[in-house]
Amino acid sequence: MVGGRGGRVDLADLAGSVGDSSTVDAPTNSDGVFRANVPLGQLVANPRNPRAEVGNLEDLATIAERQLQPGTVVTRAAWLALWPEDAAQLGAARWVVVNGCRRLAACHHYQRAGMDVVIRDTIATNRESVLWAAIVENIDRQDFDVLEEAHAVELLVAETGSATVAAERLGRSSGWISQRRALLKLAPELQQALREGELAVRVARSLARVPLAQQVAAWRRAQDRCDEPRGSDTGSRQTFPVEAVARLLRRTKANPDQIAAALRETYDESQLAELASLLLLPG
Repeated sequence: MVGGRGGRVDLADLAGSVGDSSTVDAPTNSDGVFRANVPLGQLVANPRNPRAEVGNLEDLATIAERQLQPGTVVTRAAWLALWPEDAAQLGAARWVVVNGCRRLAACHHYQRAGMDVVIRDTIATNRESVLWAAIVENIDRQDFDVLEEAHAVELLVAETGSATVAAERLGRSSGWISQRRALLKLAPELQQALREGELAVRVARSLARVPLAQQVAAWRRAQDRCDEPRGSDTGSRQTFPVEAVARLLRRTKANPDQIAAALRETYDESQLAELASLLLLPG
């Protein structure tokens, strides 16, 4: 755009100078606009970010000198149209960072004056789209806490109203979705063990099926048995007709649901918890 004296006026800069009431900030006029070195005070991290922590920022130390990839933001107006209750959390910020919250944190940490961003109000057409955009950036990253991933999946399921729809949006199977959601049923002690790498995701999924009050005990029993020398109780186990039962299961072609129903008819809760812990043992 050419100014009155022949100078050029950057519409993006104009948007930052005319106030919140300008139509330049409206979602329909902002999509795809690149803004370089936006002052950090005008940016706020996504209040709905599935990441609870930004983690170690050492891998982003070079951002102090050069930002290789711009963040993705939506305008304040577009965000508040979806989440008006977030007004206080946005403070005076003009833009909400949907993708690039770690980059924003690194800019603050390494004292960079501003951050390069691209405005994408088209991702703020509805809440589901915003959540999806935030999740797909982080999912499967090695530094993305598996429980944060589970919480993110749960948020998307709640927003879409369907685990099947959430699976389709993320390009995952329904089984993967249910497995991630199951981790949220773990006792706090087990969730912490999962975060610290002491509890494998595979084992955690199995423990999530044990009643909450019995999960920790079941995990400890499984750990104790893993520590026992192999063959320490070989004699007692050989007296049980394992092969005969296995043949019976194969002959009847019982599925896991049917077997579980039969076991619930046979054993009490403590015995079922014991069985669950035994099933967690490596083959």
